[in-house]
Amino acid sequence: MSEKRMLIIDAEVAKKVDENRGSMDQSDFIAFLIESKLKVDSSKTESAKPEYATKEDFMQFQQGIKELLRNFMEFFLSYGLELSEKPDDDAMKELNKQLKTFVAKVKPPTG
Repeated sequence: MSEKRMLIIDAEVAKKVDENRGSMDQSDFIAFLIESKLKVDSSKTESAKPEYATKEDFMQFQQGIKELLRNFMEFFLSYGLELSEKPDDDAMKELNKQLKTFVAKVKPPTG
């Protein structure tokens, strides 16, 4: 049988424990939280990368996708213009206008 000790905590902390512990008793829940935190901290090393994307990673990815899309659209427009300088079809004119507007919107910010 383990030795029992008293732990004095703020009333707010006790309330959070009670709200989140489910069917566990307070002591087991606090022990679970401490063990979980210690396992996470001990498993992290200097060389370990996080298993999730950081905000910076996501922003880089987003900029890369925008740049790729912009390059594709510029290629598509230049290729289309080489085939026919003056499109005869009204639909082609409208598509060309929409594509140019789209390319302007996805250009990366300067500065």
